[in-house]
Amino acid sequence: MAEAVGSKSDIDEKMKKKMANAIRALSMDAVQKANSGHPGAPMGLADVATVLFTDHLKFDASTPDWHDRDRFIMSAGHGSMLVYSLLYLTGYPGMDIETIKNFRQLGSATAGHPEYGHAPGIETTTGPLGQGITTAVGMALAERIQNQNLGDDVIDHHTYVIAGDGCLMEGISHEAISMAGHLRLNKLTVLWDDNNISIDGTLDMACSDDQCKRFEASGWNTIKVDGHDMAAISDAITKAKQSDRPTLIACKTVIGFGAPNKQGTSATHGAPLGDEEIALTREALGWNSPAFEIPEDILNAWRSVGANGANAREAWTPAFNALSKEAAATLVDPLGGTVKQDLAAAVTTAKKKFVEGGKKLATRVSSKEALDEILPAIPGMLGGSADLTGSNGTKTIQYKQINRDKFDGNYIHYGVREHAMGAMMNGLCLHGGFLPYSGTFLVFSDYARGAIRLSALMEQRVIYVMTHDSIGLGEDGPTHQPVEHLASLRAMPNLNVFRPADSVEVAECWDVACRSEKTPAIMSLTRQGVPLLRDDADGENKSAKGGYVLKEADGARDVTLMGTGSEVPIAMDAAKLLEADGLKVAVVSLPCWELFEAQSADYRNQVLGSAPRVGVEAAIEQGWSKWLGDSGEFVGMTGFGASGPAEQLYEHFGITAQNVAQAAKRVTSNA
Repeated sequence: MAEAVGSKSDIDEKMKKKMANAIRALSMDAVQKANSGHPGAPMGLADVATVLFTDHLKFDASTPDWHDRDRFIMSAGHGSMLVYSLLYLTGYPGMDIETIKNFRQLGSATAGHPEYGHAPGIETTTGPLGQGITTAVGMALAERIQNQNLGDDVIDHHTYVIAGDGCLMEGISHEAISMAGHLRLNKLTVLWDDNNISIDGTLDMACSDDQCKRFEASGWNTIKVDGHDMAAISDAITKAKQSDRPTLIACKTVIGFGAPNKQGTSATHGAPLGDEEIALTREALGWNSPAFEIPEDILNAWRSVGANGANAREAWTPAFNALSKEAAATLVDPLGGTVKQDLAAAVTTAKKKFVEGGKKLATRVSSKEALDEILPAIPGMLGGSADLTGSNGTKTIQYKQINRDKFDGNYIHYGVREHAMGAMMNGLCLHGGFLPYSGTFLVFSDYARGAIRLSALMEQRVIYVMTHDSIGLGEDGPTHQPVEHLASLRAMPNLNVFRPADSVEVAECWDVACRSEKTPAIMSLTRQGVPLLRDDADGENKSAKGGYVLKEADGARDVTLMGTGSEVPIAMDAAKLLEADGLKVAVVSLPCWELFEAQSADYRNQVLGSAPRVGVEAAIEQGWSKWLGDSGEFVGMTGFGASGPAEQLYEHFGITAQNVAQAAKRVTSNA
């Protein structure tokens, strides 16, 4: 797309300096009023941000969700007042001066760190350092994919990131930098706040990396500039936009710029400047306005910047209108148009094939076969794996690799970069138009946990395929056998942890995960084969309620056996043993605790019944008490696993039908 009609750079540098000082004033005043926050980064970066917004950033403040806007990510989320100042000054809806005054107050859109969904213009939640820059890699990749699929007239935008020293010290940044360089995401520009200060003091206390050489080693273009020289900053951004590689612009800045006694020191990093220093800063900057008051000419200049992008948006509209009905419907929402109907048909087909085949399959295998049907129904679905494609079953028969030369595929090889994989999927989802899923082993969810938590916090539909989900993986031993991970992930708010028991449940869980617009999902899948337990391919998605009666007792229940995943067949075998002894047994499958807990109390009570209960899962007991009741027993893991064949491990740790049956006899005798 063409740049906005009427160059934003028509604003002269003298006015731009005043506009930058408006950011500094708002930032130091808001932090002071809150008696909490980080004034140093916004004050140091004010010149960089002013140049970016006035000369380069393509956006329309009146239409914050315009799809072909440039993305701006404040990876150094502690400098949130920079974002809030820019949103207020440029005229974004919902960001008035009272909201600025309420910085860091309960219920305010101006939270301590930028939070997605709190206010228009906040592209992603940042704060955990390194997440922003990595999420931005996902956004930049999303732009390249949609650009290749739809053309320059519809998709042609840049992704800009402001990152601090902390972002670049976090390990995830290496994964992000490497991936972006490998894919040559040339429309990604990182503006590094090179101020040589961290919370503890000067950066040389802990880090002496040559960041430019580091980025260059990963295939990036790098430029060094004085972060207070507006002409040099603008020239560097122009060169970045012309590069055939992603670009790092090292902006040498003074943290807390303008504060005469504290600038350039860690004193400005994470604490208010204080009334005296603020008064001196006003004097040093020539800023005579009272707190939270912006001179009319400066505010008008900023508002003109916010309005200027309307020309580019209007010029883009005919291209959007020329899209097919289905392409327009799925440009932002991957389940728009007729996709939901197509998904329903695909899931039904998958279930019928499983029932007709009747095979004993590892749930990772049935997941792959379900995806073979589901992926064609969702054009925006993107698969991937952290170098475990064959093991995870994430590669479908429609596999088409995305690489630096062709972005029109449907599969991303993330390499051994689990954390970046998660954050990039967040970026793909936040960009719009994509439903990302990718795989690794469940035990390595630890490596991706920071990104998973942000998926949940931001309410993003990201699907994490986590295979090899228990001691059932066998010989790889306790380093690879997750025992605490299900409990840990279930403890996270707004995360659906699916552990399907057979192929039919796998297809049903995929259906729910794809439709859960505001909740990410974990698909916990087995390495070992499990028998087909269900023969109902049509009708209700029983897994959608999180738990259901798989086998009802023949009469009033004596005991209820409950399980998830590969242990549900063990519960079914235990039921046969108990029934041979004359007990009336029900078996309940709980593929998703979170969904089951969301059902009515009446439904849960109907499923669980009033008889004593036994739970079985090849994981630790934590969390099971809510389903077992006061008199129930749990059969599962009490410590780490061991190396050996899966069948021997289940016997060794006592996770057997015989032990479940014995536990059932104990709870019934005590009832």
